[in-house]
Amino acid sequence: MAWFRRQSSSLAPKPAESRVPEGVWVKCGSCKEILYRRDVLKNLSVCPKCAFHFRIGARERLDMLFDGEKWEEFDSGLVSSDPLGFEDNRPYADRLRAGKAKTNAYDALVSAAGEIGGRRAIVGAMEYAFIGGSMGVVVGEKVTRCIERSLVERLPLIVISCSGGARMMEGTLSLMQMAKISAALARLHKARLPFISILTDPTTGGVTASYAMLGDLNIAEPGALIGFAGPRVIEQTIRQKLPEGFQRSEFLVDHGMLDMVVDRREMKETLVRCLRFFVD
Repeated sequence: MAWFRRQSSSLAPKPAESRVPEGVWVKCGSCKEILYRRDVLKNLSVCPKCAFHFRIGARERLDMLFDGEKWEEFDSGLVSSDPLGFEDNRPYADRLRAGKAKTNAYDALVSAAGEIGGRRAIVGAMEYAFIGGSMGVVVGEKVTRCIERSLVERLPLIVISCSGGARMMEGTLSLMQMAKISAALARLHKARLPFISILTDPTTGGVTASYAMLGDLNIAEPGALIGFAGPRVIEQTIRQKLPEGFQRSEFLVDHGMLDMVVDRREMKETLVRCLRFFVD
């Protein structure tokens, strides 16, 4: 004989309904504070307690930088042809479709033109949510087209990097983009048009080894991981413990690899000053 009997569900007290919609709260990745999401968004996705910079999408960055959140996108229809027919635990074509569904973009860079502080500029913003912001043939082509548009229209160029590096699913073709973009930037430099590179968390691999570090001005957000190989890979290779803060933006600016570290909330104002210096 059972010692206990389950009450009828119709008689059991109903749990109190949650009045907090899903996604209202967010946990800071640094201080672990539980924050009201709306307050974080108002603060440009920077923690109001410790100034930790949350990762944000390409379009959100463009809205932050362009005057009145007004900008025109171009080259939006470029799509990878899956040149290698690559497949690991899932087909590369499936990954591309998933990236498109997640970000409403065909690849990991959004190209745009608009005004920043009243000065027209070309901006390419990388989208980390699309296969880790990796650089394949489409990203390489879109960055190159941004450079070429800057040359034709005689406009300054800004590229915001947020990337895990070259896209392995496109093999050597992805690595070729490093040389292709660097050659285009050499033409931009010869034309004496400014290129400002903004490095955010993370900027690694082939992106760091090419255009991300080739700016006339290299600016990073606070705490951004910036490097070629990751710190764990380096430690395992050289069998040494790396210095505190190694590969973070503050470490790099102290060692002459960056020109400045700028809080996201001050980024637009800083760019306006830089463009005034370069253009006027």
